[in-house]
Amino acid sequence: MSIDPVSRAAELRRLLTDASYRYHVLDQPTISDAEYDRALAELRALEEADPSLLTPDSPTQRVGAAPLGQFTPHVHRERMLSLSNAFSEDDLRDFDARVRRGLDAPEGDQIPYVAELKMDGLAVSLTYVEGVLTVGSTRGDGYQGEDVTPNLKTVREIPLRLRGDALPYPSLIEVRGEVFMSHEEFSAVNEAREEAGEPTFANPRNAAAGSVRQLDSSITAGRRLNCYCYAIGAATGGVPFSTQAELLAGLGRWGFRVNPDVAALSGIEEVIAYVRQWEERKDTLPYDMDGVVVKVDNLRAQRSLGATSHDPRWAIAYKFPAQQVSTQVLDIITNVGRTGALTPVAMLQPVAVGGVTVSKATLHNEDEVRRKDVRIGDTVVIQRAGEVIPEVVSVIVDAEHASRPEWSMPDRCPVCGSETQRAEGEAVTRCLGIACPAQLKRRIEHFASRGAMDIDRLGDKLIARLVDAGKLADPLDVFALTKDDLMEIERMADKSAQNVVDSINAARVRPLERLITGLGIPQVGATAARTLAQQSGSLERLAAMTADELKLVHGIGPVVAESIERFFRQDETQVVLRKISEQNLKIAAPERQDGDGRFEGKTFVFTGALETMTRPEAEAIARRLGGTASGSVSKKTSYVVAGENAGSKLEKANALGVTVITEAEFLGLAGVG
Repeated sequence: MSIDPVSRAAELRRLLTDASYRYHVLDQPTISDAEYDRALAELRALEEADPSLLTPDSPTQRVGAAPLGQFTPHVHRERMLSLSNAFSEDDLRDFDARVRRGLDAPEGDQIPYVAELKMDGLAVSLTYVEGVLTVGSTRGDGYQGEDVTPNLKTVREIPLRLRGDALPYPSLIEVRGEVFMSHEEFSAVNEAREEAGEPTFANPRNAAAGSVRQLDSSITAGRRLNCYCYAIGAATGGVPFSTQAELLAGLGRWGFRVNPDVAALSGIEEVIAYVRQWEERKDTLPYDMDGVVVKVDNLRAQRSLGATSHDPRWAIAYKFPAQQVSTQVLDIITNVGRTGALTPVAMLQPVAVGGVTVSKATLHNEDEVRRKDVRIGDTVVIQRAGEVIPEVVSVIVDAEHASRPEWSMPDRCPVCGSETQRAEGEAVTRCLGIACPAQLKRRIEHFASRGAMDIDRLGDKLIARLVDAGKLADPLDVFALTKDDLMEIERMADKSAQNVVDSINAARVRPLERLITGLGIPQVGATAARTLAQQSGSLERLAAMTADELKLVHGIGPVVAESIERFFRQDETQVVLRKISEQNLKIAAPERQDGDGRFEGKTFVFTGALETMTRPEAEAIARRLGGTASGSVSKKTSYVVAGENAGSKLEKANALGVTVITEAEFLGLAGVG
């Protein structure tokens, strides 16, 4: 009797998916590797004979797809927040005190927490529609990441289809996790790269990130990456859990790998005991971890506490003490930043710190050099504590220290030779040269960076060569570059030049907030840029706003407002603005899904637990209708939307006479429901 290919393919998919789940999630393998490989080969043969049998969730899709030309952006439905840091036990106790105040917890009550090991890997977001993985992306700036779906499909611990037999899943759900590489795989990858004459990775995190961001997913498939999942973003209809502990267990039932070393704890002292335990045991793990993430367990309490513009108030990352080593200072140089700031940097005898070879460390500013009395030739203690560039902690004073010359900030810019100046009351010395090449290079690097205009392939070294060759006089000159301009640069081949031109052309289409970020306005970061884009609607309108007008924008204080007005009044900025209008840039104004702007000029504060939506969802409604959402109550607040167990914000609103409304009244004003 002949075998029906459709039925057999479906049977093999079920067999392989279940075997993968039991092996990678439950650690309870039911078939041997050889049996798995035979079944996979049979399924692949069936799909090759009849491509209609190939489904998006087929286990054969883990081998990698055709190489991509470039990554496409993916906007997260719910923002991926970063975490604030704690570096001591007192920091954890302060966090607990803030949580208790935010929840109006009675004296003596122990807040339930969940503690999770902090992976040192790459944060990812996985979107499932009707249980099937449709998008896998990097975190990016929290609002928008890169679509790396073909690569993440090769990670065996990421389910291609969710298991819904024991626990139904939402029709659309974003799951957040961390992709990482084990020490064993890291050694194997570096050994293979060394044999092939390729540069080795500095540490497992870089190796994992580099593997996920491969344009050819077959390379990703050739490396054994791991993934632990720990959170949920957007979910249709919400999630069927009331605590973080239930959420983690639910993720496991849906088919995700969850770190087995999580703990449900009562009160901050139990959290501190857990932290102490893992600080001693961290080196016993087969992967890198650099701390512990502490979360309020109750999900309704999480919603009540809310978040700042950067991080949730209900979670914190405890960082283990930085690794410290000693080495010698070979020289002290000064780097010139894009605003002309001169930063002293210690050039070191190379030394390994936490798996990374370090050859330089920041000294921050002249006062720090004086305070620590760092001199060329000294032996110093350096540390890395989550910083890209390590810092000098202290000097190990020896018999010759006093005889070494003291270091002083140069009175001339080391790059352009212009005078330097340290303004009264400031710790920073700046180059006064208007045409300083170092400042120009840094400004263009910032303009092209991933958080701004995201011009892939236009790296720091190429920017430096273009500036030195006179091809770039300001950031907007990037869009005037031609293939011939690039090929005039030393070692720039035809294909490489075309790739750069393609990247530049792709960057002509960007949101307004990214252009504002890229302009490098002093005091204006990505969050302020997003607010300014939303409130102004266009660069022309923003450039025309006065400081007094800007001060009325929630989140823009007097110092920032003055800085913005000063920036747009400069002759140099006016030249850049003219070039923006001359170039074929398609700068997208912030979208509003409702055009009536009924909340224009209104500021909302949401407090307490909302019943029908999360706080981010409520804030998104306010913004879509032209309003702003704030985390604090002031006289400028238009409405406070109070949910269940509203605390101090409600009290402050009543004291200030701010209008307080219910969730239902807010939805009525918004015309929702």
